[in-house]
Amino acid sequence: MEGEDDIPSVKKGTVGDRQAMWRMGKVQELRRNFRFVSMFGFSVILLGTWEWSLSTSSLGLIDGGKAGLIWMFLIAFIGYIAVYLSMAEMGSMAPTSGGQYHWVSEFAPAEYQKPLSYMIGWLSMLGWQTGCATGCFVAGTQIQGLIALNKLDYSFEAWHGTLLAIAIAVLNVVFNIWLAKKLPLIESIVIVVHVFGFFAIVTVLWTMGPVENAHDVFTTFNDGGGWGNMGLATLAGMVGSAIPMLGGDCIVHMSEELRDASKNLPRAMMWSTIVNGVMGWVMLITFCSVIGDVETALATPTKQPFLFVFYQATNSRAATTVLGSLVLVMIIFSVLSVMATCSRQLFAFSRDQGMPFGKTLSYVPPGWDIPINAVLFTFTVAALLSLINLGSAVALNNIGSLNTAANIVSYFVSIGCVAWRRIKGEPLLPSHFMLGRFGLFTNIVALVFLTVVFVFSFFPVGPKPTPDQMNWAILMFGGTVGFASVFYYYRGRHVYVGPVAYVRKSA
Repeated sequence: MEGEDDIPSVKKGTVGDRQAMWRMGKVQELRRNFRFVSMFGFSVILLGTWEWSLSTSSLGLIDGGKAGLIWMFLIAFIGYIAVYLSMAEMGSMAPTSGGQYHWVSEFAPAEYQKPLSYMIGWLSMLGWQTGCATGCFVAGTQIQGLIALNKLDYSFEAWHGTLLAIAIAVLNVVFNIWLAKKLPLIESIVIVVHVFGFFAIVTVLWTMGPVENAHDVFTTFNDGGGWGNMGLATLAGMVGSAIPMLGGDCIVHMSEELRDASKNLPRAMMWSTIVNGVMGWVMLITFCSVIGDVETALATPTKQPFLFVFYQATNSRAATTVLGSLVLVMIIFSVLSVMATCSRQLFAFSRDQGMPFGKTLSYVPPGWDIPINAVLFTFTVAALLSLINLGSAVALNNIGSLNTAANIVSYFVSIGCVAWRRIKGEPLLPSHFMLGRFGLFTNIVALVFLTVVFVFSFFPVGPKPTPDQMNWAILMFGGTVGFASVFYYYRGRHVYVGPVAYVRKSA
């Protein structure tokens, strides 16, 4: 394969890696220093399902209650298995940091490949960039919650949360640039804390907490938003169950740093999904079994219901601080992995001239082997979005819904393209992870699930929201789609040809 002699051996990977990059017409610029175990750890930590289940629990407790939170998580778990099975298959076919927009470019009908892949590239970028900002903000508010727990006269100030979010973003930049080569080792170590923290918290809550009757836990729903229909209320709170397992495509965007990617990508993706899903569901059942009165938990001065539950179980501020700090540390490391993923997706899309200043954003300095400019861009976006909190914390919370909606659409369209090829009887690329005769069924289940999540990600907490309570994510989503469409018409279509144009058809 031409040009291979110019690539340092540390970057080449296996023969399969080199063949995949050659087929896709890409030059290996990043260092393949991840193996199966370290990438499994990376994904487990990024998803951080049990930690994020606690962090976003208030969304489901208001609309759905304890039972709604538990059962909607189980439905989301099953739905995400279908989604990630579909994506694992595509990732094995074309293991590229581009992920969804690349797959759309290869698998969509020829006449739609270019504009559709361009739009999906923008939405995937939007989803991950807003996800990083959301993660920094959540970690910042958890620090404020721990302060409020120990300093009873503490007043939540918006600028405190903003500065904390920016500080966490700075910390993640340090890890993602100066400690990037140690990232696989760091992920392998932190996963131990992830597992230890899970068992520590579950054990404390079950042995010391006020455990409720199981029948009440699994059957008590709540319509705190005032929808007037318990089923609709539970669906409106579904985003609280969907967020903790969102982001499984992180492995895809890191695939150009994964050795033997076509084999290890699907394995790491599915094992991390299953492990996280099981841990998340067990944690939610535990949490809901000892929470007590939902309204009291939601009204806690710490603004973190899980801290209320920890304190109720231990009756100790010190113990609650330790347990809460475990959750906080894991959220910070989750955001660290999110920033790495953001920068790789941005690097890939910029490499294909999908972004303004593509050459600058996709530049990989020799010797660093990471897209530093993309990392700094991601930090800048996170810092700027954190400023929204100065005007409205609700508006910044809407960024989380935008993160969900944008990623969900990128999943939907890429999976839809493969399902379309299956329906038409058109051949798919060779893969080490073929779904076979169950492929179309799996794709359809994934598409149905994603449709439901997408619709309800735009719902407000209640049916009659004030301007402050409104979910403005749909406006931001529409604005991004509109901007991308205008930019594509005036410039994008002249410079963006789509990844399929570089693919070697004879490979």
